[in-house]
Amino acid sequence: MNKDQQKVVQYLQEAHAAEQALVSVLRSQIAMTPSGPYRSAVESHLDETRRHAQRVADRLNAIDRGSNPLGAFVGVVETVAGQAVALSMAPLQLLRGSGGHEKILKNAKDACAAEALEIATYTALERLAEKVGDEQTAKLAASIRGDEERMLARVLREIPKLTDAVVRAEVNGESSYDVTTTGAADAAREVAEVATKAATRAKRTARQARKVPGVAQAEGQIKGAVASEEDLAIAGYDDLNAEDITAKLPALSQIDLAKIDAYERKNHNRATVLARVQSLRGAEPWAGYDELTVAEVVAALSADDERAAEIRAYERAHKNRAGVQKAAERELASA
Repeated sequence: MNKDQQKVVQYLQEAHAAEQALVSVLRSQIAMTPSGPYRSAVESHLDETRRHAQRVADRLNAIDRGSNPLGAFVGVVETVAGQAVALSMAPLQLLRGSGGHEKILKNAKDACAAEALEIATYTALERLAEKVGDEQTAKLAASIRGDEERMLARVLREIPKLTDAVVRAEVNGESSYDVTTTGAADAAREVAEVATKAATRAKRTARQARKVPGVAQAEGQIKGAVASEEDLAIAGYDDLNAEDITAKLPALSQIDLAKIDAYERKNHNRATVLARVQSLRGAEPWAGYDELTVAEVVAALSADDERAAEIRAYERAHKNRAGVQKAAERELASA
């Protein structure tokens, strides 16, 4: 590989690292954004970004970066570093701003900055490729740069609308932010539906539904960041003492426990309540489990009894539903 190719490979690796990092950032934004024009734009660009990453990777393979071990190593380091930055940003995005609308606006402004960086990256790659006679890479860079420019323009068109929503919510007190319409909430509902259908389907389908990770935890974190007393699963929360609250916690879902945790830390910060919440936090037997009725869990058990012990232990520590525990005991006795 000559020096011209080595430099093109370096720039391609930088572009690939940026695309990989952006995938994580876009996914975290979708998780907290309600359905609407801006979320549609981000969802569309997430798919586009994944295609960009693949196209750049294909071009790298075509140039045969394997012939330059040092270049390949640099590319791996840059990709990992980019992803690390993106992943470190994702949890913070859930806590930015004073309300849901402002969080979305701040994320949109960050998206503009990310698109500008991508445009600059591909502009440089295109120019370099042209100068060294790599027409194929130049065309690739120009194509992706055009996609990024269109996305930047699309986000910029949304900025005034998102700002108006902040004014209505933060200044006029007319918030329309609904966490139940966010990407995380939609994902949670989809998983719950899959889990319910799995009760009457084959074992393989049931097991597949349970592989979706962390949906309840993600939704709970988002809801907890903007929760008010009226949003909590325990009525009259602010008027109850710590003993009253801890007695009610075991019946709550993982989503509601996450909301209680965030609200308690922000408002009362009682050690006994927080300690009890933490002791109850944990993975559901499968994603969407907490939203299922007794009948739905029992039906799922009859289709697949391999989780009977796990379900029994979870119910004893959390929801304590007699019907579910009896069904689990029956399955274990007949195993």
